[in-house]
Amino acid sequence: MVERFLSQTSFVSQEDYRKNLHIRVPENFNFGYDVVDAYAAEQPGKEALLWTDDQGAEIRFTFADIKRESDRTASYFQSLGIGKGDVVMLILKRRYEFWFSILALHKLGAVVIPATHLLTKKDVVYRCNTAGIKAIVAAGERVITDHIAAAMPESPTTELLVSVGPEVPEGFLDFHAGIEKAAPFVRPERVNANDDVMMMYFTSGTTGEPKMVAHDFTYPLGHITTGLLWHNLHEGSLHLTIADTGWAKAAWGKLYGQWLAGACLFVYDHEKFTPADMLRKIEQYRITSLCAPPTVYRFLIREDLTKYDLSSLEYCTTAGEALNGAVYDTFLRLTGIRLMEGFGQTETTLTLATFPWMKSKPGSMGVPNPQYRIDLVTPDGRSAEDGEQGQIVIRTDGGKPLGLFKGYYLNDELTREAWHDGVYYTGDVAWRDEDGYYWFVGRADDVIKSSGYRIGPFEVESALMTHPAVVECAITGVPDEIRGQVVKATIILAEKYRAQAGEALVRELQDHVKRITAPYKYPRVIEFVESLPKTISGKIRRKEIRSGDEGK
Repeated sequence: MVERFLSQTSFVSQEDYRKNLHIRVPENFNFGYDVVDAYAAEQPGKEALLWTDDQGAEIRFTFADIKRESDRTASYFQSLGIGKGDVVMLILKRRYEFWFSILALHKLGAVVIPATHLLTKKDVVYRCNTAGIKAIVAAGERVITDHIAAAMPESPTTELLVSVGPEVPEGFLDFHAGIEKAAPFVRPERVNANDDVMMMYFTSGTTGEPKMVAHDFTYPLGHITTGLLWHNLHEGSLHLTIADTGWAKAAWGKLYGQWLAGACLFVYDHEKFTPADMLRKIEQYRITSLCAPPTVYRFLIREDLTKYDLSSLEYCTTAGEALNGAVYDTFLRLTGIRLMEGFGQTETTLTLATFPWMKSKPGSMGVPNPQYRIDLVTPDGRSAEDGEQGQIVIRTDGGKPLGLFKGYYLNDELTREAWHDGVYYTGDVAWRDEDGYYWFVGRADDVIKSSGYRIGPFEVESALMTHPAVVECAITGVPDEIRGQVVKATIILAEKYRAQAGEALVRELQDHVKRITAPYKYPRVIEFVESLPKTISGKIRRKEIRSGDEGK
């Protein structure tokens, strides 16, 4: 499949990759028709999706199955009046109906908004009104449907509510009854142009209300490099990305790039993450490829890995935060596999990564993906030298790169703030070493300026997290008359250390940071707390901590 879109499908070096990555973009590309239905026509028996859950259920879907079910779903949605340009929100957790629904909406030229099941009434109202959502398709669980129902009186654009079960509350249509009765699907005459909006994600909003990130119909092709070259997938791969379908990570790891690379998706639909259960699934189903954040790998290596046969694993990747060297070394020792890091945003596809032909450097984001023209820009507008901090930017003066978002939907002002004069500013600060590897420092707004030094919160947080007393922490800057700002650590302590909260533990943690990183970076102020303010996606709201300190 991938040969249709790449002039060269394998690379032996970064130089080879830079020179020879060429992605062909067909006119009016539609992932549903041009990839899924093409597989169904040419390899109908090819396994597409292996779905399991924590109750012991297992369903295997071929591409012929996925085509049939997505067509039935598309026909059902058509009968409800959903068509080109209509906005539909999916709150489907890891239910297999997610794949039927998202492909159906692609086939209709509709706009899909995948969303988390953690949304409250307020979140649903905000999304419905901001995006003009016409329909919501949700898992039939009271904790989800009650919030949706409560939001409806304040959501005038939303006309249709659909439940995939098990419960179909009053006011909701029955998804499965609908697709059973659906007429044979007829492809609409005009589905989409390449630059039509296909998908939107609400960002988590660490600095304000969530923004709507709009992607066009070429976005799936932007993930060829994610699946083929970062995940290193091939025909016969069985890939597991640990992510809920409500987050952009699912588009990265549970759909586009993986199928384009010829892999089968493994889905484990579970309520609570249990490391032992995940390891048993890898062993039982002979999973070959795993992608998860470093936190998950930390949990996995805390289990006795010698109890599990993980010999099927060929390749493992990680993203979402910097990888601790100890986690990398332990996983390598126990499995023989190097964890390969990657970086990107909801607004992009894979922008930086450690690729198969490269040596990995634990904690590094890797090197630029040549799909994008990446640069580091200093606060005074220069391209940063090696070793110098700068904001990661994508240069777009030669046109919008494949995979980069169209803009923030219906908000030109926000779009212009982030993307102007031929440059998209990611808001992330990093530095580059002499080998061209990038190292994450923090969000531009979060960088602390103390006594002439620029201190990234990420490095200090990583240093603190290696101390057994620290369960979670956030690093911020607090105003200081002499230094401008000083480093503050807001810390949640492990249970057995909570009784020790006091000056002695503060000094111990300060000395610990001094030993691990440059001494000037140590936290001069430490506060022990029960919880940290977070966004709905679990990201720490450092801005809220800073605001609280300014108000004291």
